[in-house]
Amino acid sequence: MKTTQKLHAIGQSLWLDNITRGLLASGTLQRYIQELSITGLTSNPTIFDHAIKNSHDYDDAIRQKQKEGKSSEELFFELAIEDLRQAADLFRPIYDRTNGVDGWVSLEVSPLLARDTAATLAAAKALHSRAGRPNLFIKIPGTSEGLPAIEEAIFAGVPVNVTLLFSGAQYVAAAEAYLRGIERRISAGLNPDVGSVASLFVSRWDVAVAKKVSESLRNKLGIAIAGDAYGRYRALLDSPRWLRILNAGARSQRLLWASTGTKDPDASDILYVQALAWPFTVNTMPEATLKALAAHKEFGESPPAQADEVLAEFARAGIDTDSVAAQLLGEGVASFAKSWSDLLDCIASKSQILKAA
Repeated sequence: MKTTQKLHAIGQSLWLDNITRGLLASGTLQRYIQELSITGLTSNPTIFDHAIKNSHDYDDAIRQKQKEGKSSEELFFELAIEDLRQAADLFRPIYDRTNGVDGWVSLEVSPLLARDTAATLAAAKALHSRAGRPNLFIKIPGTSEGLPAIEEAIFAGVPVNVTLLFSGAQYVAAAEAYLRGIERRISAGLNPDVGSVASLFVSRWDVAVAKKVSESLRNKLGIAIAGDAYGRYRALLDSPRWLRILNAGARSQRLLWASTGTKDPDASDILYVQALAWPFTVNTMPEATLKALAAHKEFGESPPAQADEVLAEFARAGIDTDSVAAQLLGEGVASFAKSWSDLLDCIASKSQILKAA
């Protein structure tokens, strides 16, 4: 059995954190589905920025769409939706076979809306309607302003991938927003089966504290934070509140591990994949990490980390994880906003070059 298949045997879904028009046109994504057990896909502005900037795959489409006088943002969403519709169609057999548990793709609202509840909700509804695919998540950040938008989007029947979560507490807040949306659907007599995942970013923790802790604590914090979130996740799944919505026909919001590419060149290239191979979760990984995983021969289920003990070690080392979590969320919002601006600048620049040519 391939290492990528072993994740599914453990009970974890393996998704790709990448999309390009080249991956679609070349048949590579289809091959990953068939040969490497990929069952879903996530995207973000940085991924699209690199895809458009570093290839000519989008030139013809940009050339055509710029003649219609579209803004860079309008043009981007048309390009992204075209790509993600194709990807969603490739994953549709998996979505149908698993009754909507797997087979999802994700499209993010503009990161510039991260602090605007009403605008985020309006964008989520509009993008999901435009995409026209049942297996497409709309990514909404787990900011204080994003949480009510998540609840309202779920209530409106829009599947949500909650992004930019960095701690167990932030995960619980996102899960409760999802629960409120589902409970309101049940009270209103609506179908409670609305898909969602909650994405916890892992590796950025270890980057944030790398220069503040001893060698013995290197690359341990992200896994400990994930272990803490996983404990809270399993407790929520077993709670009377969650069991009531399941009894009414809802599905569980799954916990997703994001940012699982190894950042430390001295560490294993599948450090976070191996450590977070826990049942009833999703791991979305960069293409390089996927290939590294496929190249490994040995791979097995890892027991959940003893999070409390490890977190206590970091506390003794002077690391305030609550403060770091807030810092990482703020940096994540700013980083995604910058990537968004870079993406729109890239599209505008390429449009001008193609127009001149």
